Amino acid sequence: MALAIRDVREHDLDAVLALNNAAGTGILATDRTRLRHLYDHAHYFRIAEQDGRLVGFLIAMRQDAAYQSPNFRWFQGHYESFVYIDRIVIEHDYRGHGLGRIFYCDVQSYAEVRVPLLTCEVFLEPRNDQTVLFHGTMGFQEVGQQTMGEDGPKVSLLARELPSFPFVRERYLEQGGLPAEPWLAERSRPADRGVAA
Repeated sequence: MALAIRDVREHDLDAVLALNNAAGTGILATDRTRLRHLYDHAHYFRIAEQDGRLVGFLIAMRQDAAYQSPNFRWFQGHYESFVYIDRIVIEHDYRGHGLGRIFYCDVQSYAEVRVPLLTCEVFLEPRNDQTVLFHGTMGFQEVGQQTMGEDGPKVSLLARELPSFPFVRERYLEQGGLPAEPWLAERSRPADRGVAA
C-alpha cells in the first residue's frame, strides 16, 4: 500500500505519543496533556501512514498559536508572521528514505500561501550533523541561537524565506483571500470549534 500523508485524527494520538517518546535525544519527550494541547492548537498536524501504521508526523503552528515553547516565543519576539515547525518524528525504520523531505515539502506548501517565513530549530547539544545538513539543504539559515531554559540544550534557530508568498499575498490574500479549494483549507482544530483545550 502507498504511503499516505493526512491530517491527524484524535484516535491517532496514542500512536503519535509512543512514536514521539521513542524518538531519542533529538526530540523532546512529551505527555498526553501536552500532546492534546498541540492537537487542539496546532495549525498543521499531519501524519504519515503506511499499511495502517503510523510511521511519522510533523506538527507546526502559526505565530498566533497558544503555545509557550521558548523557541516558538523567540520567533514571536523576532518575526511578525511565520509558520513554526515544532517537531518532526520519523519511525526508525523509515529514516533516510526521504520521508522528512516529503513532510517539509508538505508543510512548505501549507505555509507559503499564508506567511513569508518557515521556522524551526535544531539541537546543537547533542549536535546531529545529519539534521543540521538536512535543514541547510532545505534552504534554512541560522537566525539565532539560545539555550532552552536554565540548563537546557543549546539550539540553532532557523528560518527559510518562502519566495512564493509575495505573489500569493498580492494576487490572493490582498484581493479577498485564497480560493475555496480543499488543498488550501485550514485544519479543523478543536480550539477553533470552541472545545476546551
